Amino acid sequence: MLSIKGTQKKKRTGFFDKRKRSWQLYLMILLPFIHLLIFRYQPMYGLQMAFRNFNPLQGFWDSPWVGLDHFRRFFDSHMFERVIRNTLGISIYGLLAGFPMPIILALSLNYITNRRYAKTIQTTTFMPHLISTVVMVGIIVQFLQTRNGVLNNALYFLFGTRVNFLGRADLFHHMFVWTGIWQGMGNAAIIYIAALAGVDPSLHEAALIDGATKLQRIRHIDLPSIMPTVTILFILSMGSIISVGFERIFLLQNPLNLSASEVIATYVFRVSLAAPIPQWSFAAAIGFFESIVGFVMLVIVNHIAKKLNGSGLW
Repeated sequence: MLSIKGTQKKKRTGFFDKRKRSWQLYLMILLPFIHLLIFRYQPMYGLQMAFRNFNPLQGFWDSPWVGLDHFRRFFDSHMFERVIRNTLGISIYGLLAGFPMPIILALSLNYITNRRYAKTIQTTTFMPHLISTVVMVGIIVQFLQTRNGVLNNALYFLFGTRVNFLGRADLFHHMFVWTGIWQGMGNAAIIYIAALAGVDPSLHEAALIDGATKLQRIRHIDLPSIMPTVTILFILSMGSIISVGFERIFLLQNPLNLSASEVIATYVFRVSLAAPIPQWSFAAAIGFFESIVGFVMLVIVNHIAKKLNGSGLW
């Protein structure tokens, strides 16, 4: 009996001794953990605002409870169809057009034999990601200006016509998605370049001996090797399918393209911060609805991915 107790005590002592020797690592973990508690979990306390008629003077707990009234109001609103259609339209378009682009770029850079040229291309495509959103939108506006924009000057020189890209609602989705691809493609490709660096070189050597072409090597070696990474990033992209961000789309909005550019994020801003009488609870309900849809999509796509190829977030 004494020996069992002594063994248990020794195990406990060894457990704490190991942790004590690694206290620096636990200190490093503590800082991001505190950040998560303060900036991610603590704000969840305010989610109850979506189920109350929030009044800042009364506070969260004393504001009257209204249940799902704000959600019903949003679903019955004339803006519901527009913001959902625009949000899903931009998100799905951006996913279909933008998700393969970093993969194609990474595969192309991986097969360039001149490494200096490959690094130059990689740096050039990555640089737009370093530019702030406001500056990036300013560049886009100047580039697409009707009178003196570079693109319109080229169109006028070639075809004798000019196009108001920023004022046409039917062109807004194309403009927004492709400028976003231009800005983010180089940054997203870094993950795939890193994944390709882990591919076993002996596989390519064996394929070259067998006379495989570059396309065959991409299809049978590179793509299967990076498929777990592609799957995880696709799942994360589907989790934000109903979220297109706020800053860039808000800065590109104007009264002429508002019918195509009004999305959930900008609508929440208009009914909360920009409204003469802020509707805090209504805006919180819309944001909560967006989060719920994103979470449901994340779970569904993760389940499907695990069934198909065994890769998933959990």
